[in-house]
Amino acid sequence: MIIDFHTHTFPPKIAASTIMKLSAASHTLPFTDGTPGGLRASMRDAGVSLSVVLPVATAPRQVEHINDASAAINESTEETGLISFGCMHPDFEGWHDELKRVKSLGLKGIKLHPVYQGVDFDDPRTLRILDRAGELGLIVVTHAGLDVGFPGVVRCSPEMVRSAVRQAGPVKLVLAHMGGWRSWDRVLELLPELPVFIDTSFSTGRMVPADGYYSEDELQLLDGEQFMGLVRAFGTERVLFGSDSPWSSQRESLDWIREQPLTDGEIEDILGGNGRKLLGL
Repeated sequence: MIIDFHTHTFPPKIAASTIMKLSAASHTLPFTDGTPGGLRASMRDAGVSLSVVLPVATAPRQVEHINDASAAINESTEETGLISFGCMHPDFEGWHDELKRVKSLGLKGIKLHPVYQGVDFDDPRTLRILDRAGELGLIVVTHAGLDVGFPGVVRCSPEMVRSAVRQAGPVKLVLAHMGGWRSWDRVLELLPELPVFIDTSFSTGRMVPADGYYSEDELQLLDGEQFMGLVRAFGTERVLFGSDSPWSSQRESLDWIREQPLTDGEIEDILGGNGRKLLGL
């Protein structure tokens, strides 16, 4: 069972405009049309059994609506292979009760995006969310490191992660983009000792540019040696496969990982076994 622990979709009515906007900001090409149907087609092509959809609330007023929509997606998980997390915004006033509602809706976790939400990961507003999520047994997936669409902006650095984890109560925390996009040296230095997971999303191989904005060197992400250094530091039991679809190809991301010097058992754990355990499937 292959589980993609990091994907995104948008409602069909706004998918085209959203994809166009995000592609222009990031100067990268998408691999699907951003709709649930587009993701399902990608899954069939790649042999992915289950994709975790991670919605982001960019404003507090969006939180309840997104969580309701996420719960609706999960009503047809067996048919679609899509399982959606909920969301939370650090400035949402009813965060405490809404996280309880997320749990009652049957959602497995929430997504945070410190860059889009404009709040540092070790800010007290984020720490209280981590604490509450931990109490409720919710998984928290957070964007970590730089964001390709916001050059130079870091709201979840390895230093902030270490500070937050040391202050917050126990929580099932997944750091996207191999622990911190474009911050991988510091991730390797500061984070392996912490009780966190990392996912592989948008971190392997090369970015696919939409224009000539990037130099050849800037298009390069983790190479095999760097990737394996992080995998060995964290242990394969704490690495989750993620593509960041539509911004990376699920099939190409899987093929890249399968080419690395990993045992069959280690590949099985990364591509699905670890995700299945974390999701309680």
